[in-house]
Amino acid sequence: MPKKMNDYDRFLKKKAITVPQAGFECDDVNPNLFDWQNDVVHWALRKGKAAIFSDCGSGKSRMQLQWARKVHEHTGKPILILAPLAVTQQTKREGEKCGIDVHVCRDQKDCTDGINITNYEMLAHFDPVVFGGVVLDESSIMKHKDGKTRQMIQDMFERTEFKLCCTATPAPNDFMEL
Repeated sequence: MPKKMNDYDRFLKKKAITVPQAGFECDDVNPNLFDWQNDVVHWALRKGKAAIFSDCGSGKSRMQLQWARKVHEHTGKPILILAPLAVTQQTKREGEKCGIDVHVCRDQKDCTDGINITNYEMLAHFDPVVFGGVVLDESSIMKHKDGKTRQMIQDMFERTEFKLCCTATPAPNDFMEL
């Protein structure tokens, strides 16, 4: 006989936050990723809007690049990765290692129909409508709830269909970042 739900259980159920899946199914695997990394990418693609909180050295860059490649293929639109300045060239090199082209850009005219990366400081030089997806590398930048960069990212990419945040250091109990 099923257990009767008590008032506290009902209260908790009402508090649960659920986000409907807005993505797509993908069975392709990247042979340069471990099985578990491909599983994480597939989960993030199904969600459409997701976050990968994965420790340093766990292959976050490769996972976000595979996600970006699949979103680009799905939407037919360019993808923009936003990253700290020192990370842009590192991500480009990581892409080369796993067979994914990444174009470093300073403004919209530098973008190609593929995966593009720029640093957060250059964000104002891009038109968000052009992109089918956005990736925030080191998304812990979102911790600053009143920061100009955070607000600009939220405003610019509010209507972007596919979004991915990646960081090794999510802010514990920071609802806005999560």
